[in-house]
Amino acid sequence: MSNLEVKFKDIKFKNPVIMASGTFGFGREYNEIYDIEKLGGISTKGLTINKKEGNDGIRIWETSSGIMNSVGLENPGIKGFIENDMKFLNDLDLVTIVNIGGATLQDYIDAVKLISKENVDIIELNISCPNVKAGGMAFGIEKESARKIVRIIRKTTSLPLVVKLSPNARNIVEIAKVCEEEGADGVSLVNTFKAMAIDINKRKNIFNNTYAGLSGPAIKPIALRMVHEVSKAVNIPIMAMGGITNYKDALEFIMAGATCIHVGTANFINPKIGLEIIKGIDEYMERENIKSLDEIRGII
Repeated sequence: MSNLEVKFKDIKFKNPVIMASGTFGFGREYNEIYDIEKLGGISTKGLTINKKEGNDGIRIWETSSGIMNSVGLENPGIKGFIENDMKFLNDLDLVTIVNIGGATLQDYIDAVKLISKENVDIIELNISCPNVKAGGMAFGIEKESARKIVRIIRKTTSLPLVVKLSPNARNIVEIAKVCEEEGADGVSLVNTFKAMAIDINKRKNIFNNTYAGLSGPAIKPIALRMVHEVSKAVNIPIMAMGGITNYKDALEFIMAGATCIHVGTANFINPKIGLEIIKGIDEYMERENIKSLDEIRGII
Protein backbone atom coordinates (compact mmCIF):
# COMPACT_ATOMS: atom_id res chain seq x y z
CA MET A 1 0.00 0.00 0.00
CA SER A 2 1.00 3.61 -0.52
CA ASN A 3 1.53 5.94 2.41
CA LEU A 4 -1.94 7.42 2.88
CA GLU A 5 -1.07 9.02 6.22
CA VAL A 6 -1.85 12.71 6.56
CA LYS A 7 -1.06 15.19 9.30
CA PHE A 8 -3.60 17.78 10.43
CA LYS A 9 -1.67 20.17 12.62
CA ASP A 10 -0.06 17.70 15.09
CA ILE A 11 -2.65 14.97 14.62
CA LYS A 12 -1.91 12.00 12.39
CA PHE A 13 -4.65 10.30 10.39
CA LYS A 14 -3.87 6.86 8.93
CA ASN A 15 -5.63 8.07 5.78
CA PRO A 16 -7.52 11.24 4.77
CA VAL A 17 -11.01 9.71 4.81
CA ILE A 18 -13.30 10.92 7.61
CA MET A 19 -17.00 10.22 8.03
CA ALA A 20 -18.93 13.49 8.11
CA SER A 21 -21.00 14.70 11.02
CA GLY A 22 -24.65 13.72 10.96
CA THR A 23 -24.21 10.87 8.49
CA PHE A 24 -22.43 8.28 10.61
CA GLY A 25 -23.96 8.63 14.08
CA PHE A 26 -21.25 7.65 16.54
CA GLY A 27 -20.07 4.75 14.38
CA ARG A 28 -21.70 1.83 16.16
CA GLU A 29 -24.12 0.82 13.41
CA TYR A 30 -21.52 1.05 10.64
CA ASN A 31 -19.06 -0.94 12.74
CA GLU A 32 -21.47 -3.87 12.45
CA ILE A 33 -21.08 -3.71 8.67
CA TYR A 34 -17.30 -3.27 8.44
CA ASP A 35 -14.26 -2.52 10.55
CA ILE A 36 -14.48 1.25 10.86
CA GLU A 37 -10.95 1.38 12.29
CA LYS A 38 -9.81 1.27 8.67
CA LEU A 39 -11.06 4.87 8.36
CA GLY A 40 -9.00 7.93 9.14
CA GLY A 41 -11.54 9.37 11.54
CA ILE A 42 -15.14 10.08 12.48
CA SER A 43 -16.87 13.40 13.03
CA THR A 44 -19.68 12.71 15.46
CA LYS A 45 -23.33 13.56 15.15
CA GLY A 46 -23.70 17.21 16.02
CA LEU A 47 -23.94 17.61 19.80
CA THR A 48 -25.53 20.36 21.89
CA ILE A 49 -25.24 21.07 25.62
CA ASN A 50 -28.72 19.64 26.22
CA LYS A 51 -30.52 16.76 24.56
CA LYS A 52 -32.54 17.73 21.46
CA GLU A 53 -35.48 15.89 19.92
CA GLY A 54 -35.02 17.47 16.51
CA ASN A 55 -37.59 18.75 14.01
CA ASP A 56 -41.13 17.51 13.46
CA GLY A 57 -42.42 16.37 10.08
CA ILE A 58 -40.42 15.12 7.14
CA ARG A 59 -36.68 15.18 7.81
CA ILE A 60 -35.14 13.69 4.67
CA TRP A 61 -36.21 14.39 1.07
CA GLU A 62 -34.47 13.03 -1.99
CA THR A 63 -33.78 15.41 -4.84
CA SER A 64 -31.84 15.31 -8.10
CA SER A 65 -28.30 14.15 -7.29
CA GLY A 66 -28.67 14.74 -3.58
CA ILE A 67 -30.83 14.91 -0.49
CA MET A 68 -32.29 17.64 1.66
CA ASN A 69 -32.42 17.27 5.41
CA SER A 70 -34.21 19.03 8.22
CA VAL A 71 -33.22 16.81 11.14
CA GLY A 72 -32.83 19.69 13.57
CA LEU A 73 -29.73 18.44 15.39
CA GLU A 74 -31.47 15.58 17.20
CA ASN A 75 -28.85 14.31 19.66
CA PRO A 76 -28.42 12.91 23.18
CA GLY A 77 -26.69 16.01 24.52
CA ILE A 78 -23.06 16.23 25.65
CA LYS A 79 -23.63 14.32 28.91
CA GLY A 80 -25.58 11.58 27.17
CA PHE A 81 -22.81 11.25 24.60
CA ILE A 82 -20.12 11.05 27.28
CA GLU A 83 -22.05 8.45 29.27
CA ASN A 84 -23.07 6.20 26.37
CA ASP A 85 -20.77 6.71 23.40
CA MET A 86 -17.46 8.21 24.46
CA LYS A 87 -15.87 4.93 25.57
CA PHE A 88 -16.82 3.20 22.31
CA LEU A 89 -15.04 5.89 20.29
CA ASN A 90 -12.03 6.04 22.61
CA ASP A 91 -11.49 2.30 22.17
CA LEU A 92 -11.19 2.70 18.40
CA ASP A 93 -7.92 3.29 16.58
CA LEU A 94 -9.02 6.38 14.67
CA VAL A 95 -9.24 10.12 15.16
CA THR A 96 -12.31 11.27 17.07
CA ILE A 97 -13.75 14.64 16.05
CA VAL A 98 -16.61 15.91 18.19
CA ASN A 99 -18.99 18.24 16.37
CA ILE A 100 -20.50 20.95 18.59
CA GLY A 101 -23.51 23.18 17.89
CA GLY A 102 -25.66 25.57 19.87
CA ALA A 103 -28.45 28.13 19.82
CA THR A 104 -26.63 30.74 21.90
CA LEU A 105 -23.02 31.65 22.58
CA GLN A 106 -23.37 30.36 26.13
CA ASP A 107 -24.59 27.01 24.77
CA TYR A 108 -21.34 26.67 22.82
CA ILE A 109 -19.21 27.71 25.79
CA ASP A 110 -20.87 25.23 28.15
CA ALA A 111 -20.70 22.38 25.62
CA VAL A 112 -17.05 22.99 24.78
CA LYS A 113 -16.05 23.23 28.46
CA LEU A 114 -17.73 19.89 29.16
CA ILE A 115 -16.32 18.00 26.19
CA SER A 116 -12.84 19.42 26.75
CA LYS A 117 -12.56 17.31 29.90
CA GLU A 118 -12.81 14.14 27.81
CA ASN A 119 -10.38 12.22 25.61
CA VAL A 120 -11.20 14.01 22.35
CA ASP A 121 -8.81 14.58 19.44
CA ILE A 122 -10.49 17.55 17.74
CA ILE A 123 -13.49 19.80 18.33
CA GLU A 124 -15.40 20.72 15.18
CA LEU A 125 -17.30 23.93 15.90
CA ASN A 126 -20.41 24.13 13.76
CA ILE A 127 -21.09 27.84 13.32
CA SER A 128 -23.91 27.18 10.84
CA CYS A 129 -26.38 26.91 13.72
CA PRO A 130 -29.03 29.66 14.00
CA ASN A 131 -28.27 32.17 16.75
CA VAL A 132 -31.61 32.55 18.52
CA LYS A 133 -30.52 35.81 20.13
CA ALA A 134 -29.75 37.32 16.72
CA GLY A 135 -33.08 36.60 15.07
CA GLY A 136 -32.11 33.14 13.87
CA MET A 137 -29.18 34.18 11.68
CA ALA A 138 -26.41 31.59 11.74
CA PHE A 139 -23.27 32.47 13.72
CA GLY A 140 -21.14 31.91 10.63
CA ILE A 141 -22.99 34.10 8.14
CA GLU A 142 -21.36 37.41 9.04
CA LYS A 143 -17.65 38.00 9.64
CA GLU A 144 -17.90 39.72 13.01
CA SER A 145 -20.30 37.22 14.56
CA ALA A 146 -17.97 34.43 13.42
CA ARG A 147 -15.01 36.28 14.86
CA LYS A 148 -16.69 36.67 18.24
CA ILE A 149 -17.62 33.02 18.68
CA VAL A 150 -14.28 31.63 17.47
CA ARG A 151 -12.33 34.05 19.69
CA ILE A 152 -14.31 33.05 22.78
CA ILE A 153 -14.27 29.30 22.09
CA ARG A 154 -10.54 29.41 21.36
CA LYS A 155 -10.05 30.77 24.89
CA THR A 156 -12.40 28.12 26.29
CA THR A 157 -10.49 25.02 25.16
CA SER A 158 -6.92 23.91 24.58
CA LEU A 159 -8.04 21.09 22.29
CA PRO A 160 -7.42 21.38 18.53
CA LEU A 161 -10.24 23.50 17.12
CA VAL A 162 -11.68 23.18 13.63
CA VAL A 163 -14.45 25.56 12.56
CA LYS A 164 -17.11 24.20 10.22
CA LEU A 165 -18.11 26.85 7.70
CA SER A 166 -21.46 27.49 6.07
CA PRO A 167 -21.60 27.90 2.27
CA ASN A 168 -24.45 30.33 2.95
CA ALA A 169 -22.00 32.82 4.48
CA ARG A 170 -21.85 36.24 2.91
CA ASN A 171 -18.17 35.64 2.08
CA ILE A 172 -16.83 32.22 3.04
CA VAL A 173 -13.22 33.22 2.33
CA GLU A 174 -13.45 36.14 4.75
CA ILE A 175 -15.01 33.90 7.39
CA ALA A 176 -12.17 31.39 6.99
CA LYS A 177 -9.57 34.15 7.36
CA VAL A 178 -11.29 35.38 10.52
CA CYS A 179 -11.18 31.84 11.96
CA GLU A 180 -7.45 31.67 11.29
CA GLU A 181 -6.88 35.10 12.83
CA GLU A 182 -8.74 34.07 15.99
CA GLY A 183 -6.68 30.94 16.52
CA ALA A 184 -8.58 28.11 14.85
CA ASP A 185 -6.33 25.16 14.03
CA GLY A 186 -8.26 24.42 10.85
CA VAL A 187 -11.54 24.84 9.00
CA SER A 188 -13.98 22.33 7.55
CA LEU A 189 -16.19 23.16 4.58
CA VAL A 190 -18.77 23.11 3.25
CA ASN A 191 -21.87 22.50 5.32
CA THR A 192 -25.22 22.09 3.53
CA PHE A 193 -26.74 24.68 1.23
CA LYS A 194 -30.04 26.33 2.14
CA ALA A 195 -32.69 24.75 -0.07
CA MET A 196 -36.42 24.17 -0.48
CA ALA A 197 -38.92 21.61 -1.77
CA ILE A 198 -42.65 21.92 -2.50
CA ASP A 199 -45.39 19.27 -2.79
CA ILE A 200 -47.43 20.46 -5.78
CA ASN A 201 -50.31 18.11 -4.99
CA LYS A 202 -50.72 19.29 -1.41
CA ARG A 203 -49.62 22.79 -2.46
CA LYS A 204 -47.45 23.15 0.59
CA ASN A 205 -43.85 23.03 1.77
CA ILE A 206 -42.26 19.60 2.15
CA PHE A 207 -40.50 20.68 5.35
CA ASN A 208 -42.24 22.14 8.38
CA ASN A 209 -39.39 24.66 8.69
CA THR A 210 -39.84 25.60 4.99
CA TYR A 211 -36.13 25.41 4.21
CA ALA A 212 -33.67 22.53 4.58
CA GLY A 213 -30.03 21.68 3.95
CA LEU A 214 -29.01 20.33 0.54
CA SER A 215 -26.11 17.86 0.33
CA GLY A 216 -24.84 15.19 -2.05
CA PRO A 217 -23.31 15.17 -5.54
CA ALA A 218 -25.36 18.19 -6.65
CA ILE A 219 -23.28 20.53 -4.49
CA LYS A 220 -19.83 19.10 -5.28
CA PRO A 221 -18.68 21.58 -7.98
CA ILE A 222 -19.60 24.56 -5.80
CA ALA A 223 -18.06 23.02 -2.69
CA LEU A 224 -14.87 22.29 -4.65
CA ARG A 225 -14.68 25.90 -5.78
CA MET A 226 -15.13 27.16 -2.23
CA VAL A 227 -12.45 24.83 -0.85
CA HIS A 228 -10.05 25.98 -3.57
CA GLU A 229 -10.73 29.66 -2.80
CA VAL A 230 -10.30 29.17 0.94
CA SER A 231 -7.12 27.12 0.50
CA LYS A 232 -5.50 30.04 -1.34
CA ALA A 233 -6.46 32.49 1.41
CA VAL A 234 -5.48 30.70 4.65
CA ASN A 235 -2.47 28.80 5.96
CA ILE A 236 -4.34 26.49 8.33
CA PRO A 237 -5.35 23.00 7.12
CA ILE A 238 -8.72 22.27 5.54
CA MET A 239 -11.15 19.40 5.96
CA ALA A 240 -13.23 19.33 2.78
CA MET A 241 -16.70 17.96 2.14
CA GLY A 242 -19.54 18.35 -0.30
CA GLY A 243 -20.83 15.59 -2.55
CA ILE A 244 -17.83 13.25 -2.37
CA THR A 245 -18.99 9.85 -3.64
CA ASN A 246 -15.80 8.20 -4.93
CA TYR A 247 -12.01 8.39 -4.80
CA LYS A 248 -11.85 10.74 -7.79
CA ASP A 249 -13.97 13.29 -5.96
CA ALA A 250 -11.74 12.94 -2.90
CA LEU A 251 -8.59 13.51 -4.95
CA GLU A 252 -10.11 16.60 -6.57
CA PHE A 253 -10.60 18.17 -3.16
CA ILE A 254 -7.06 17.25 -2.11
CA MET A 255 -5.65 18.75 -5.30
CA ALA A 256 -7.73 21.86 -4.55
CA GLY A 257 -5.94 22.17 -1.20
CA ALA A 258 -7.67 19.94 1.36
CA THR A 259 -5.71 17.96 3.92
CA CYS A 260 -8.57 15.56 4.72
CA ILE A 261 -11.98 14.86 3.23
CA HIS A 262 -15.33 14.12 4.87
CA VAL A 263 -17.79 11.69 3.31
CA GLY A 264 -21.44 12.31 4.16
CA THR A 265 -24.47 11.66 1.96
CA ALA A 266 -22.65 8.87 0.12
CA ASN A 267 -22.88 6.76 3.31
CA PHE A 268 -26.64 6.53 2.77
CA ILE A 269 -26.12 5.24 -0.77
CA ASN A 270 -23.34 2.79 0.03
CA PRO A 271 -22.52 2.07 3.70
CA LYS A 272 -19.04 0.84 2.73
CA ILE A 273 -18.18 3.86 0.60
CA GLY A 274 -15.40 4.93 2.96
CA LEU A 275 -13.46 1.72 2.33
CA GLU A 276 -13.94 2.05 -1.42
CA ILE A 277 -12.60 5.60 -1.42
CA ILE A 278 -9.54 4.60 0.61
CA LYS A 279 -8.87 1.71 -1.78
CA GLY A 280 -9.32 3.96 -4.81
CA ILE A 281 -6.90 6.58 -3.50
CA ASP A 282 -4.35 3.90 -2.69
CA GLU A 283 -4.57 2.34 -6.17
CA TYR A 284 -4.34 5.77 -7.83
CA MET A 285 -1.17 6.57 -5.88
CA GLU A 286 0.34 3.22 -6.89
CA ARG A 287 -0.49 3.80 -10.57
CA GLU A 288 0.87 7.33 -10.53
CA ASN A 289 3.92 6.49 -8.39
CA ILE A 290 2.84 9.01 -5.74
CA LYS A 291 4.57 8.35 -2.41
CA SER A 292 2.62 10.88 -0.34
CA LEU A 293 -0.53 12.94 -0.78
CA ASP A 294 1.62 16.00 -0.06
CA GLU A 295 2.87 15.65 -3.65
CA ILE A 296 -0.55 16.52 -5.07
CA ARG A 297 -2.14 18.59 -2.32
CA GLY A 298 -3.01 22.10 -3.46
CA ILE A 299 -1.44 21.69 -6.91
CA ILE A 300 -4.37 23.35 -8.67
